[in-house]
Amino acid sequence: MAMRKSRVLCFLIFMVLFAVIKVNAENPYRFFTWKITYGDIYPLGVKQQGILINGQFPGPQIDAVTNDNLIINVYNYLKEPFLISWNGLQQRRNSWQDGVYGTTCAIPPLRNFTYVLQAKDQIGSYFYFPSTAFHKAAGAFGGIRIWSRPGIPVPFAPPAGDFTVLAGDWFKTNHYILRQGLESGRNLPAPDGLLINGRGWNGFTFNVDQGKTYRFRISNVGLSASINFRIQGHLMKLVEVEGSHTLQNTYSSLDIHLGQSYSVLVTADQPPKDYYVVVSSRFTSPILTTTAVLHYSNSWEKVSGPVPGGPTTEIAWSLQQARSIRWNLTASGPRPNPQGSYHYGLIKTSRTIILANSAPVINGKQRFAVNSVSFVQADTPLKLADFFKIPGVFNLNSIPTSPTWGNAYLQTSVMDSNFREYIEIVFQNWEDTVQSWHINGYSFFVVGMDGGQWTPASRDRYNLRDTVARCTTQVYPKSWTAIYMALDNVGIWNVRSESWARQYLGQQFYLRVYTSSTSLRDELPIPRNALLCGRASGRHTRPL
Repeated sequence: MAMRKSRVLCFLIFMVLFAVIKVNAENPYRFFTWKITYGDIYPLGVKQQGILINGQFPGPQIDAVTNDNLIINVYNYLKEPFLISWNGLQQRRNSWQDGVYGTTCAIPPLRNFTYVLQAKDQIGSYFYFPSTAFHKAAGAFGGIRIWSRPGIPVPFAPPAGDFTVLAGDWFKTNHYILRQGLESGRNLPAPDGLLINGRGWNGFTFNVDQGKTYRFRISNVGLSASINFRIQGHLMKLVEVEGSHTLQNTYSSLDIHLGQSYSVLVTADQPPKDYYVVVSSRFTSPILTTTAVLHYSNSWEKVSGPVPGGPTTEIAWSLQQARSIRWNLTASGPRPNPQGSYHYGLIKTSRTIILANSAPVINGKQRFAVNSVSFVQADTPLKLADFFKIPGVFNLNSIPTSPTWGNAYLQTSVMDSNFREYIEIVFQNWEDTVQSWHINGYSFFVVGMDGGQWTPASRDRYNLRDTVARCTTQVYPKSWTAIYMALDNVGIWNVRSESWARQYLGQQFYLRVYTSSTSLRDELPIPRNALLCGRASGRHTRPL
């Protein structure tokens, strides 16, 4: 009987892959098998229950080339459901694989699910992370590098090495205790420290040869704090931000907000010794700091002396740096044509959506909200409910498109929109903390940011020529940030705070990008192996 079940499972997996191969036969495939387990970790010197992938913390690196197909078979050996999302991968035509609970059922304990992803028309630096149950506070995150195809020009010489830097704040408290605190109505405490690639002070080493240039891909994978990244005695040349090649400005340090990813080139042009690689928190009290080591291969001198300082609470400094990050108009992106051939600033927007964050108390508990609506998860993924036309799971336009300033309330909030709209979104932040916003399935143009209240006159200060396209943007305290976005990706997509407590307690919603077309050019069909849960249980995906 067991052998028969094994043969049936193998046959099903074969048929799934065969169907995908028929659609994407011209693009290479990369296969991964991941086992998700608990394990003891000691990132800040205290034993914690971590979540490991193939025994690793952080998880394994994903390397791919533009348009590669990624087949990732995930086995869940935890005691609770588990789900992985892919920060920055756009899942073109395929929100089924997005890995958030609004689109995808979590993998039950002792079950597996095979993600079928494609790095369609993308390059750049991203990361993956666990999206449910506050598992992100326990690990299971890792880097994603999407390389340009051979023959596509890259606007810098190949570096001698390529390093992934996963940095962010960390808590000594186990994730399930943090989760219980949030669910009881309390916000997170202050983080206990910072990590670089899962390690504390001087716990990680980057090895370099003198005179050579290296690429560092830095992602803020933390839960609550913006960070500043710098390397003692070395300048950094910015070359890429979340899939966009940038003007190659030089910086001594970089602010990286929650969920953001940057690529810099660093030349080992200093006297041979070891140097501090420094990450410190921004806009926090106290300021947290941690270090790694940049080790020259011909060095015999260890790091010593004071750690180089960086910016702490200066908003104006950070805003000025953010405005200096520009698109390289002449560089190619994932395709050979120059990035600047897309004239985003000349396209007329069809409407403006204004999103205001807030921190209300609802029913005696701390919550967070967008336009006075605090999101609550439905009992069924919204994408499945939409596909199977299951009533009562959510209502379209259950969140207003501008602030109401009324009393906050709980709702499974979904905003409706139409395929091929070109929209303006304004993030308005009246709170005293920096906000970080991410939109799944998309890259958008950050056309403006400034202090105070956004008004239509604010458009006079927009950058309509060479702003960077990215998937995560910051909004400074008592400030606004405006973006332009082409709704060219059908599906249901998560719009969320990257502050993980705020996201968990309601600062998110889903954007439904709709078309009446049933063409595979617009959206792929439901995967045959899709997990069905909630009110979708017992239904069928599609025949083999």
